[in-house]
Amino acid sequence: MGKTVIMTDSTADLSKDLLEKYRIEVIPLCIVMDDKSYFDGKDITPEEIIAWSDEKKTTPKTAAAGIEETIEYLKPHKEAGDDVIYIGISEDMSTTCNVVRLAASDLEYDRVFVINSMNLSTGIGLQVLRAAEMRDEGKSTEDIYEAIDSARDKVRASFVVDTLTFLARGGRCNAVTALLANTLKLKPRIEVNMGKMGVGTKYRGKTNKVLKAYVEDMKDDLLKADKRRVFVTYSVMDHELVEPVVEYLKELNYFDEILETQAGGVITSHCGPATLGVLFYEA
Repeated sequence: MGKTVIMTDSTADLSKDLLEKYRIEVIPLCIVMDDKSYFDGKDITPEEIIAWSDEKKTTPKTAAAGIEETIEYLKPHKEAGDDVIYIGISEDMSTTCNVVRLAASDLEYDRVFVINSMNLSTGIGLQVLRAAEMRDEGKSTEDIYEAIDSARDKVRASFVVDTLTFLARGGRCNAVTALLANTLKLKPRIEVNMGKMGVGTKYRGKTNKVLKAYVEDMKDDLLKADKRRVFVTYSVMDHELVEPVVEYLKELNYFDEILETQAGGVITSHCGPATLGVLFYEA
């Protein structure tokens, strides 16, 4: 009898240490620059993406994982008799979940359980780590699937972007809205709700003050959250801007674990530099 494998995609933005600790497998999405395709997290860094974007005055295109590559990730587990739980980026943002379903169908592999996280970045990562913990507790594949799938709407994912330029270039935001926000020097809070992104509070000011206001605005929700962990996930930015957010969370003296991760290539491509999010489960 095989084991239960927890699998996700590269947009989950989990660090190498977390992937190794929780034995999580990752299918990389693709980033296309100058008509050349790169595997997210393998072939290109977020810093290189920002440099290219600044030079070209555009953003890379991103694409779902290819079906042939996905088959190669699944095939060894079918041969080993494993169950696979795949937790992927929101289906409103990518077709990757469906690619995994198609790959499993091609392999005639009926022990692949696909969960549409209805989220992105460590909003997926939170679900992946919870699934891995349940696996390590000896829960059945079906029980893990049901628990993660039924609690998707309890994930609270939001982030503040320094500029709407990248979201507009990628078609995730209206260009006129982006121009207006940038002209007024607004830094919007982007919230994920039911798998889609929307704009919440619009902050104004220097990045350090904006991030302080952003995390302080969440205080009541943070103190009612699942206390097991909270993520601080950020794109390419000065770590001195991240530290006060982490310190604020520590001062709450509430969470068992405060995890910092850097956003990968896909999230960086769409959100741009100096983006930071605080992500957690509702209790």
